[in-house]
Amino acid sequence: MVRKAWAAVLAGVLAVSLVGCSGQNAGQAGGKGFSVGMVTDTGGLNDESFNQSAWSGIERSKKELSTDIKALESKRDEDYVPNLTKFAREGRNITWGIGFKFNKAIPEVANQFQNVHFGIVDDNLGGNIPKNVTAVTFKEEEGSFLVGAIAGLTTKTNKVGFIGGMTSPLIKKFESGFIAGVKAVNPNAEVQVAYAESFTDATKGRSLAQSMYNGSVDIIYHASGGVGKGLFDEVKVREQGKFWAIGVDMDQSKLAPEHTLTSMIKKVDVAVFDVIKELKEGKLKGGEQKEFGLKEGGVSFVKSKHISDDVVKKVEEFQQKIIKGEIKVPTTPEEAKNFKAN
Repeated sequence: MVRKAWAAVLAGVLAVSLVGCSGQNAGQAGGKGFSVGMVTDTGGLNDESFNQSAWSGIERSKKELSTDIKALESKRDEDYVPNLTKFAREGRNITWGIGFKFNKAIPEVANQFQNVHFGIVDDNLGGNIPKNVTAVTFKEEEGSFLVGAIAGLTTKTNKVGFIGGMTSPLIKKFESGFIAGVKAVNPNAEVQVAYAESFTDATKGRSLAQSMYNGSVDIIYHASGGVGKGLFDEVKVREQGKFWAIGVDMDQSKLAPEHTLTSMIKKVDVAVFDVIKELKEGKLKGGEQKEFGLKEGGVSFVKSKHISDDVVKKVEEFQQKIIKGEIKVPTTPEEAKNFKAN
């Protein structure tokens, strides 16, 4: 009898040890049921941009889907793999890497933990998406085209600017769409472009904005994460009604309410929530790219009080043409140079 009792205890301990060591037990993170993890890039959780938007979608999953959620902020690029690994070992159902800078870390960790799911925002991993990864991308050029049209129709100096974060194919999509939108409504307008080569250096962002505004640019659009905070710090000390900023990823008007012309909305929150919901319902097919554009409701613009009804009407006409496929928005600067609206 004693021997049987010890055998039962030993079997129980062994079973617990196996679960604890695997770190790949999909569905259970510390016994909390369906769970979600999110790892930010170096912009941090409260970047007023895509990290914050993604977290909003994950918080929605907690309210509507009763998920257990947790975030880890990366202070440097080298934190990506250990942060992703930590959540994978907890057995979280899905762990998100927010931003294209995760395009090496996600495949590396996903291949080690093949029984848990991962999501990446803003990169399709070159089409080589592991079966336990979902890649979420957006047609940023389409939303950028619309705010470019707003800038082209609003500028008084015929000089507008674009500030990018890191030079990359992703940010070039924002730049190209914006230039095409400006040119579609105002062929004579000049678009000045500058890159901070950072997503966190707000001081650099302010310096670039100051230089542009001092050079007669009256509207600046940014796609630069935390760098953009410098743009808003600069524009709000300028003459109201004369100098404008255009936000990105989410409505950024609270950073400079009377100086924010509009924002290009990238609905990262909606996309992240939808993927989580599909996974929980057992409907998500891994190894796929999900792309969100105007047609899918993935990008849009803010109809602020600073935009006239005539401008809104004109921009909405362009929006419908893009949705119907009558206008193909360029994704590279080379394409933007030769772009002509139908």
